Parts: sequence; structure tokens; C-alpha cells
Amino acid sequence: MNNPAASIIVPAYNAATTIRETLDSLLDQTFADFEIIVVDDGSSDSTVAIVKGYADPRLRLISQSNRGLAGAHNTGIAAARGAYVGFCDADDLWLPEKLELHIRHLQDRPDVGISFSGSRMIDRNGKPVGLNQSPKLKNISAADVFCRNPIGNGSAAVMRMEALRAFAYRPAGETERDWWFDENFRQSDDIEGWLRFMVTQDWKIEGIPGHLTLYRIHVGGLSANVEKQFQTWLAMRDKLARLAPGLIERHGDRAAAYQLRYLARRCVSMRQGRAALGYALRSLKASRRPFIEEPVKSVVTLVAAAIIAVAGDGLYSTVENRLLGTSNA
Repeated sequence: MNNPAASIIVPAYNAATTIRETLDSLLDQTFADFEIIVVDDGSSDSTVAIVKGYADPRLRLISQSNRGLAGAHNTGIAAARGAYVGFCDADDLWLPEKLELHIRHLQDRPDVGISFSGSRMIDRNGKPVGLNQSPKLKNISAADVFCRNPIGNGSAAVMRMEALRAFAYRPAGETERDWWFDENFRQSDDIEGWLRFMVTQDWKIEGIPGHLTLYRIHVGGLSANVEKQFQTWLAMRDKLARLAPGLIERHGDRAAAYQLRYLARRCVSMRQGRAALGYALRSLKASRRPFIEEPVKSVVTLVAAAIIAVAGDGLYSTVENRLLGTSNA
């Protein structure tokens, strides 16, 4: 395949338990003119062997020493040959029509550089958990990306290669290829990339209806060092302040509150009640905007954290569906 219409980049690190299901979902796309670029980011398990077991000519494998998720994305983008570039993590799934719908959207909207959709949450066995990401789809501003990141996860976006070319840069000391996502960030690299895209480019970001990505939640594998996640987010915010100081000044507290609420919900998922309550209260202290703009989700998060912190996991489990089921993840 010399000139596929689309490239799908799959960053993979020790993904042997899930990558076969991921690749099967991508190979089953209704839009068939694509290549899949699996970037093995230094795996030590059987990820590479599984990928090599596929005979489909649309599948390419690139192996590199571990550079993190941003580094795997950058390597995949540099190798991509399609006019459209999608991203799917090696434990997530795409519905069969996802690529076709995004390409149609981009063809119909020449001013849109990034197309995305909502996502449905699944567990480690691929079963729906009853939670969806249903983000804002239209009229998306840099403030929307900063505070709520409507793209949502690393498997939701499909971009124009033209937009990616305009977005590339070469940092000092890089000798192999350009960067699109900042490899200095092992977390928050996607938000940093989308924000930099918004404040430096004229392209629009826009979503399409539907939950076209199945986003896998590994409760036991959620980031154990949640505070480190927040510190990385703060470093990302400080970097963007040099590019868009007005944006950070106007929306920094609000965005921090949303990020702290997100971390509170992750702690709820890990049944870390005290930590969850702490992040929920820090969110409220940073800004009351989430409670005003999304009162149900904010109150649900605070109540869930308080129940686990005070009464433990047993009581919380009896009301979990009612609590978290009333709002999106």
C-alpha cells in the first residue's frame, strides 16, 4: 500500500493481552483504504510476536526503545502515509464505522483539522460499564480544550495530515524526526498537544455524534501516583502560559478545578476514598465553576468520595450505579 487514504497509529507497550482485539476492530473498519502502524514502544512481552502474526498487508510494525506515549505517537505520525491520521491505543476498540464517519466529516468540513467522537467505557473484558464520554461537539474553543478536553482520550481523534504538517516542530537535540506531541510529558501530553494546536493553528476541532470509541478502563491499572499526574498537568499549564498567557490567566483556576475533579473520580474508581475526597475539596477550592457549569457531575463526585472515605467501599458499592451512572465519566 503505497498511498493509503488513511493511517491509524497504534502505540503499544506490553499490550499482549489486548492488542489482538484492538487490531481486529481496526481491520474490520467499513472504510478499507488504510494502513495500521503499530509502534512497539520497547515492549518486553509478546506484543511484537502477536503483531507479526497478522498477514494483512495493511499492517506495519515499527519498534523503538521506550519513548513514552507521545514518542510512540510521534514515530507513527512521521511514518504515516495517509491523508488522514487516526489514533487508537492498544487496549481500546473502534466501532466498524468510525473511520468512515470521521473521513466523511473532514471531507465535508474543510476548515476542521481534528475530528473526534464520544466514547463508551468498557472494562478489562470488553464489557460496557454503563458510562460514556459525551463531550461538546461544536464551537470548541481553546478554553474548552483546556478545561474539559472534549477529545477525551487517545483513541478518539482522526486528523488531517495537512493539519499535522503545520503542527510539527523539531526540538533541540532531536535528530530522528519531528515532534507533534511533547515527549517531555509522560502524562498530559495529549492535552498539551491539542492546546498548542488550538493556539497556534487556524484549524477547527469538531466532534461528530455517537460513541464510536470503546475506551477500556483498567481499575487496577489506573495511575497509582495521582498527585504526580496533577503536577505534570501543572507543568503542562505553565508551558502553555508562555504561548497563550491570556488563556491561562482567564481560565487557569477553572481548568485546575476540572482536572482535580477528574482526579477525584479516578480515585473513586480505585476506591481511594480519602484521596478522592481530598481532590474533590481541592477542586472546589480552586474554582466553583465546575459546580455551577456541571452541578450533577460535581456533586456526584463529592458524594461518592465522601461515602468511600467515611463508610468504606461496601456502602458505596450498593449505590455506585446510581451515583456515577447519573453523569458521564
